[in-house]
Amino acid sequence: MLKNNIEVDVKVKCIENGITQAQLAEEIKTTSSYVNRIIKKQEGVVNKIFVQMLEALGYDIELTYVKQNDEDGGV
Repeated sequence: MLKNNIEVDVKVKCIENGITQAQLAEEIKTTSSYVNRIIKKQEGVVNKIFVQMLEALGYDIELTYVKQNDEDGGV
């Protein structure tokens, strides 16, 4: 089981960084509709088979977000 709600996580991180999803999409050179579609479909971010493999091994998945240093190329 994927413990994170990726849609909420992205929205929160956008708010923390003072940008909209449209601005995020522009930054990564894609459309806001594509960004929205990806974050709404969790399988688009974390592969379903990967989740199933880890569940079969007795694990849940919990993503941790670590802020990049400015020199690491953060948004």
